[in-house]
Amino acid sequence: MCDDDELLLELLQFRLSAKGFEVLTASDGQAAMELAGREQVDAVVLDAMMPRLDGYEVLRRLRETPATRDVPVIMLTARKGERDIVEALRLGASDYLAKPFIPEELTARLMRLLPKVA
Repeated sequence: MCDDDELLLELLQFRLSAKGFEVLTASDGQAAMELAGREQVDAVVLDAMMPRLDGYEVLRRLRETPATRDVPVIMLTARKGERDIVEALRLGASDYLAKPFIPEELTARLMRLLPKVA
């Protein structure tokens, strides 16, 4: 999970861990890329607006990297414009969820993408 809002990261880490997910967090795009390079991740939840590398650049790089090319990515962002959504999907996002959001909806979307966790 990558977001520059530390409180949101803590909340989602708590909620998703309670549902059986192992959650790794990063607070900027560069840290997310480093984490994805070190760890084998099953899915990525990614904010669009972050320091160092924005979410769209992280998504582009994830899709260009053989080890992460097929990892499901959910964009979780306040950007809700048509252009933002279409760009994320064009870059290979598996799903798109606009903030504010319902945490249980994020959980359901992750479980849909990762049925073995459910």
